[in-house]
Amino acid sequence: MIVQTLKAAAVVLLIGVASVAAAGDAAAGETKAQQCASCHGAAGVAISDQFPNLAGQYEDYLRHSLKQYRSGQRNNAIMAAFAVNLTDEDIADLAAWFSSQSGLEILPVK
Repeated sequence: MIVQTLKAAAVVLLIGVASVAAAGDAAAGETKAQQCASCHGAAGVAISDQFPNLAGQYEDYLRHSLKQYRSGQRNNAIMAAFAVNLTDEDIADLAAWFSSQSGLEILPVK
């Protein structure tokens, strides 16, 4: 019983440490996002409706998407060219930056 409790506590501790280690740095992401601004805007609000808004998106979604572009699992030549050289830290930082921005406001239905 004690051994099982200790094992469960160790698993919870390791998951918590992994979560903290994977957290991105939004300030570093802001600097790294400069190359994204030409399409997605400086704060993640796209310059045109041809590009998605990144501001206010879920951090996990952004991280997952960038990793898929990097691996080729998501097929987009433009994004693949940008993502191919991103490290996991770069991706975490970019995701932290864009998710911390305010997204577009939803207008009330009239």
